[in-house]
Amino acid sequence: MSTELIYADATKLAELIRTRELSPVEVVQAHLDRIAAVDPKVNAIVTLADDALRNAKEAEAAVQRGETLGPLHGVPFTAKDSIDTAQVLTQRGSPIFKGRTPDTDATAVKRLKAAGAILLAKTNLPEFSYGIESDNLLSGRTNNPWNLEMTPGGSSGGESAAIAAGMSPLGLGTDLAISVRGPAAHTGIVSLKATHGRVPMTGIWPREPRRFWHVGPMARSVRDLQLAFSQLSGPDGLDGFSSSAVPFDAGIGGDRKRALRVGWLVEPGYGPIDRETASTVEAAAEALKAFGHSVESVRIPALERDFGFDVFSRLHVLEMKPGVQQITAGHDESEIGTMARFMLSLPDTPAADYIDAVQGAERLKDGYADYFSKYDVLLTPVLPTPSFKHGQSELSINGTATSVMGIMNVTSHLNVTGLPGVALRFGTSSQGMPIGVQIVGGWQAESTILHVASQLEKISPVRELRPVL
Repeated sequence: MSTELIYADATKLAELIRTRELSPVEVVQAHLDRIAAVDPKVNAIVTLADDALRNAKEAEAAVQRGETLGPLHGVPFTAKDSIDTAQVLTQRGSPIFKGRTPDTDATAVKRLKAAGAILLAKTNLPEFSYGIESDNLLSGRTNNPWNLEMTPGGSSGGESAAIAAGMSPLGLGTDLAISVRGPAAHTGIVSLKATHGRVPMTGIWPREPRRFWHVGPMARSVRDLQLAFSQLSGPDGLDGFSSSAVPFDAGIGGDRKRALRVGWLVEPGYGPIDRETASTVEAAAEALKAFGHSVESVRIPALERDFGFDVFSRLHVLEMKPGVQQITAGHDESEIGTMARFMLSLPDTPAADYIDAVQGAERLKDGYADYFSKYDVLLTPVLPTPSFKHGQSELSINGTATSVMGIMNVTSHLNVTGLPGVALRFGTSSQGMPIGVQIVGGWQAESTILHVASQLEKISPVRELRPVL
């Protein structure tokens, strides 16, 4: 097994396949071998796609015939197990759905396949995609490849761990409040939560309520995010939230010579932030000055008026409980995990609080709109702290005990407002764990934030680090 091959990004693999320096069969087999070698320790993979090698052979034959190849031809990818995959188990992290095999692919899966990519496997998640750890009654707990005693996060933690460990070059995750960006930061990879509606949620569960749900790419390089997003974005005629109001500029950054106005923010507005994380954000901000950008510390008053995670919680509890009640009704308690029990135990949000939360979400949108009328980019933490040990209910941040649920304090703002954000590693904690930064843009400004992320990636002090397994 070539280390260089399993840690190559999807863009490089596609190039080597196109030029016949590698065959799709070699690439798929190398990743299958890597899964066999390291997944017993990590437990990121829940199901292998039985036809992956057959599809790789067909892809190789297409290369030999000189056919027109898609931009991801022959490149393997993985998908979170809440995303439907035709004739491949999609069990949603729950015994309730054990053995469930969809007949059709989710739109996001169809689009990657149409670009030539080959489904390799499905990855682990918390029950129903609800949770900040990827652990469930059906397939167990996923470990962080950087330290197996630590969490890779949730809910796309199996996906992030698989990519970080070299088991997959590219993946699909979903994001409700944290779930592609948090796991990416925990494991040192990159991910994109695009503007709400840019990528259809068709074939992805739970489908309702969809006001905060996103699906997005997770990868090893920013250029892979760009390439995947260029294939994923756009309406499918089935998801009413999907929109193509502003076409995605497939060339990262559009006018790459223009200096950008960048603000960076750690506190206030996002709750307590670990000092190492805060220092990493400040270092990334300082680094952007080398590219000619105008960079300064900022405050956003709306974030100090309405706390994003509080707004999210008051809205979503009332909206998601009926669905969880319907799913679990009539099932034995042994089939229902801790997270579902917790959600069912939560009190309903009183109507007055719900209405205030709706208005709070609007105030947050207005606050960010005002900010982005003056700045092009906002640089923030992804998480308030680096990864932590499995099963923790509390975290100590700068000596103060705080609920572990607070790790969604920064990321949930973008779900409430629908703003796009990229997660990118830019530091390392004193315990050797990745620390990420979040690059946020105005609505539908994915091109801008991918451009800035690519600049930070070039000068990242930790770009070449890999976990040892």
